[in-house]
Amino acid sequence: MNERRALGGKAIYGAAVGILMLEARFPRIPGDMGNAGTWPFPVLYRVVRGATPERVVREQARGLLPAFLDAAKELVELGADGITTNCGFLSLYQRDLAAHVGVPVATSSLMQVPAVQALLPPGKRAGILTVSARSLTPEHLKAAGVDPETPVVGTDDGREFTRVLIGNQMELDVAAAEQDILEAGSALKAWHADLGAVVLECTNMAPYSRALSEHLRLPVFDIVSFITWFQAGLRPRDFGPPGSAPRPWRER
Repeated sequence: MNERRALGGKAIYGAAVGILMLEARFPRIPGDMGNAGTWPFPVLYRVVRGATPERVVREQARGLLPAFLDAAKELVELGADGITTNCGFLSLYQRDLAAHVGVPVATSSLMQVPAVQALLPPGKRAGILTVSARSLTPEHLKAAGVDPETPVVGTDDGREFTRVLIGNQMELDVAAAEQDILEAGSALKAWHADLGAVVLECTNMAPYSRALSEHLRLPVFDIVSFITWFQAGLRPRDFGPPGSAPRPWRER
């Protein structure tokens, strides 16, 4: 029977991923998680007031958990089937957020590190590039399931990238930001001869993944690769018949 029923229960349909955003005004170029054009699928956004880059990165998001829990719950009530955030340092809230909202939660790009490590041949290991190596603690890594001995290098000493993002500046020299990331990547590879792949902690680094991969001649994994995978699990692709038989319409 050709049923044509629709089931409700959500305020917004068609967007499986909900993104918790820091309160920031720096430029978000294509490839940045906060640029909606980055995604080949619809997403929902919610800005968490008071969650500035300085507070989340430098101050370990102290005092912000209730605001993040409320914002995540609102995204789920709107229609999100999974939650992520736009700062890798929020791995500290992974367990709390997942317990609170009752749907899959992927707080940090760092959560890719164990999987990337498992992909590599013996004798090779994954390394991490971050916006602030000085602020990324073993607690951040452990909360994401990452070995605290994983190599980490930051763009802290660069000219542009960290200064603009953590300082929440209104203008970004994109070429200089890219150079900061390439130099940090070169340092990571020079200091760790066994480097086999790079995971970008900072969600704002994704626009430069291609340049970094070509520069290092290594695989690079970022928040876009992670959340694209996440979305694929929340909304598996329908390949059509014969594997997908006709069925009643049910929006999720």
